[in-house]
Amino acid sequence: MTELHRIQDQLTRAFNGEAWSGPSLLATLEPVAAGQAAARPLPQAHSIWEIVLHLTTWTNVVRQRVATRQSQPVPDTVDWPAQPAAPDEAQWQQALAQLRAAHELLLTDVAALNDDALEEPIGEEAGSEPGRANTVYVLLHGLAQHNLYHAGQIALLRKAAGN
Repeated sequence: MTELHRIQDQLTRAFNGEAWSGPSLLATLEPVAAGQAAARPLPQAHSIWEIVLHLTTWTNVVRQRVATRQSQPVPDTVDWPAQPAAPDEAQWQQALAQLRAAHELLLTDVAALNDDALEEPIGEEAGSEPGRANTVYVLLHGLAQHNLYHAGQIALLRKAAGN
């Protein structure tokens, strides 16, 4: 098994497989309906819906950064998109479908890489902010970690809402 295959495995496990840490992101989202996704059981926290939109954004940002090997800043309004003002179940299912689609596109892009690409730098252009430069390897592992981090938040929000 190549290192690239191992990373693909970790991305899949974190998203919808058998993650070592507990339920995958999709398993954590499976029982969530639109009303619960839009709720704010913790007033200062993001809603589950907002987290799903944020996860979709970052899956797409990672795809873009891997494709271009550049790291552009992500504005707050893009990083944390607002959920619909009058959310309904169809919109929630669409948000989940967009997250799944972004993940599938990412896996397709990763499958086109080779192990040598994993060490290529991202964001090391002149004038980039300190600490922003990473490699493709670090970025892809970071996305798997990011998905599981937010899966944990979603699990806590579900508990706070009584589910």
